[in-house]
Amino acid sequence: MTTPYQLYYWDGLQGRGEFVRLALEEVGVPYEDVARHKKGMPALMASLDGEQVDHPSFAPPVLRAGDLLIGQTSNILVFLGARHGLAPRSQQGRLWANQLQLTIADIVAEAHDMHHPISTNLYYEDQKKEAKARAKDFREHRIPKFLDYFEGVIQRNQGRGGYAIGSRLSYVDLSLFQLIDGLRYALPKTMARLEPDYPGLVALHAKVTKRPNIAAYLASKRRIANNETDIFRHYPELDK
Repeated sequence: MTTPYQLYYWDGLQGRGEFVRLALEEVGVPYEDVARHKKGMPALMASLDGEQVDHPSFAPPVLRAGDLLIGQTSNILVFLGARHGLAPRSQQGRLWANQLQLTIADIVAEAHDMHHPISTNLYYEDQKKEAKARAKDFREHRIPKFLDYFEGVIQRNQGRGGYAIGSRLSYVDLSLFQLIDGLRYALPKTMARLEPDYPGLVALHAKVTKRPNIAAYLASKRRIANNETDIFRHYPELDK
């Protein structure tokens, strides 16, 4: 039987696809992680091929939902959030959720560029000097700037429960969980030093971890382990 959704993302990586996986796991809807199957890579590449699909994506993740082929993490989450109750019902609320998700995407991109500041076509070892300088700025200035913002979002939210939006979980909360999780893996010393200043984000991470579907997912083989080919990478020399 065909699953409702097929997710196209690189095999062996959490990456930007993980933000989509978390949403799908939370709502408990079946999905196929296509690239993890024998014939997955040709299917993934076909989703990016303008000769095979009408609306090709520039890069994964891509979600297939029936006849729809949806690219870009934030765009996919807008779709899933509306369909599965992971977003506010009002237009204003949905725009706010998307705004927050796009801001999360900004820091995720900076986390990647910390270890690849010159080019994604070069190995980390070919740009270590530049990576150390970029990591210092990321640790000392950029992470606090983003976390200050997200902490303020949680603290100013008038809803109950310590969420980012309203009084119930949204895909933004799942993405903030993934952001904190990734930063903890990549920069454990830095995060240990910074986290006391961000009680709302720390509490939200713990709350998401305990949600039944998410807890089951994190304990399963479906959850790909952090590794040094991913967005969040742990190089001890970058974590001072």
